[in-house]
Amino acid sequence: MRQSGVTTSVTPDTRSRHVGLALLALATGGFAIGTTEFVTMGLLPQIADGVDISIPTAGHVISAYAVGVVVGAPLIAALGARTGRKRLLLGLMAVFVLGNLLSAVAGNYELLMAARFLTGLPHGAFFGIGAVVGASLVAANRRAWAVSMIMVGLPIANIVGVPASTLLGQRFGWQMPFLLVGVLGTLTLVAVWFWVAPQPVGSEVNVRSELSALARPQVWMALLVGMVGFGGMFATYTFITPTMTELAGFSEGAVTIVLAVYGVGMTGGTLVGGRLADRALMPSLYGGLVAVTIVLGTFGWLAQSKPGALLGVFAMGFSASILIPALQTRLMDVAHEGQSLAASLNHSTLNVANALGAWLGSVVLSAGYGYEWPSRVGAVLAVAGLALAIVSGAMDRRPAKVAGAAS
Repeated sequence: MRQSGVTTSVTPDTRSRHVGLALLALATGGFAIGTTEFVTMGLLPQIADGVDISIPTAGHVISAYAVGVVVGAPLIAALGARTGRKRLLLGLMAVFVLGNLLSAVAGNYELLMAARFLTGLPHGAFFGIGAVVGASLVAANRRAWAVSMIMVGLPIANIVGVPASTLLGQRFGWQMPFLLVGVLGTLTLVAVWFWVAPQPVGSEVNVRSELSALARPQVWMALLVGMVGFGGMFATYTFITPTMTELAGFSEGAVTIVLAVYGVGMTGGTLVGGRLADRALMPSLYGGLVAVTIVLGTFGWLAQSKPGALLGVFAMGFSASILIPALQTRLMDVAHEGQSLAASLNHSTLNVANALGAWLGSVVLSAGYGYEWPSRVGAVLAVAGLALAIVSGAMDRRPAKVAGAAS
């Protein structure tokens, strides 16, 4: 079965006998990845003490992970094109487990940097290839729902995994969370082995076919929509702690609750976004960007009070996460034979969006504006993302109009 150039196999040969368990296995991997990605931020003082470096230098281990994500996503997806997707997922999770175990035993800064880079390498490829696998397990009209089931592991990690791991790290040592994530990764590896059906590789799939996605303008348009649209959210989220303490009046200890509210919003948005994208993909993308624009545009005023700040934080997580299943599915649609590479590149792009948003927010604050302004800059970025999405939709309709005129 093909839809919009995407092969979606729903035959007994390629469909998992236990679709729910297969998606659970992939979501567990997403939970583990989300936990290891963000827990480092809460343990920087402990890590700095543990390997005898300053806290600013310890921040480089976060950058090492991000560089691993950006490098690994396209490289692994392209070079692994001829490898069965299940086998590739198993290999990615094995590298992930190894990276976390090396992080736990790292006794110096250099080894820890290398371990975090290694841990980041499978991140984007696991989500990208996992999304392609998940979409292949269900009917065409449930692809975005399957993608949302896999991606929901990330926001749940922010609600449960990161706070719990941070507490463990503070009490039993910064190595403990990495050991715990290594165990979760091992469980994921076993679950994928037993619950995800083998994914046959077509004879037409190779490195060249994956790289062909890069020659498609719509792939680049979708990546730009994600980079610019999510950049607006990151411009706000990067400075969420001082915004909550300076504007809303929360204590530093209460910010943990605020972040949990954000995670709940992300979880709801991801699940709702999957349903909406299955019904109408591009309209759900437009609607999500409009919602992000409104939320970010009003966030500076909402954050002036505690109730308003909580509402704004929830709405920001919810509206931004609506975009995730739509963007991932859109990339698979327009990439044709290069689905794995395009879907993996989405996660590299989100890391670029993180850097872009954080930089623009810093520029505004350095210019002397208050903490209500990064979100307003973010709203402008969201409008730009919406404009790009509308142009992309118009590009879809152009061939149909030409064909109609010719007939």
